[in-house]
Amino acid sequence: MRDFIAHSEGLAAQKEFGAAGLRVTERLFAAWGEFRRDADRNRLLERLGPLKQELRALLEEAARKSTKTRYHRPFAKNLLKRWPALWTFASVPGVEPTNNHAERGLRGAVIYRKLSLGSQSDRGERTIERLLSASVTCRLQRRSLFTYLADVLTAKARGDPIPLLT
Repeated sequence: MRDFIAHSEGLAAQKEFGAAGLRVTERLFAAWGEFRRDADRNRLLERLGPLKQELRALLEEAARKSTKTRYHRPFAKNLLKRWPALWTFASVPGVEPTNNHAERGLRGAVIYRKLSLGSQSDRGERTIERLLSASVTCRLQRRSLFTYLADVLTAKARGDPIPLLT
């Protein structure tokens, strides 16, 4: 939706593309809102059918090489390339049509990186990435990060396999 908003603020064909995409996504999120209230997956799929057709036609038109589509063509091609994944939420329980959960999970890491000014080496960057990933995963699994890291260090010292976060 954010990308369609950005395109709707463009000029001419890009603006039309963005506005049309916004209309589709607004109806999509309305259907999702109804599904969250009534949990009727068949009705959700029924409502999404025409929206999928409309969005696909819009994206295919925008993906054609033309001077009119040069600003939004890459976005349209990217969505078409990921087409099946866009609709996973419609058939898989627990999957939502937004990335809000993922963004919330990354928020702490982004703030840390901003405040710490990063690392001075690639190796340091990999270490921080792994520690932040372990931290978020432990939080989501309601596990103690301290206990997990102690287990990792113990396994390393003994030559045992490193415990997994699964």
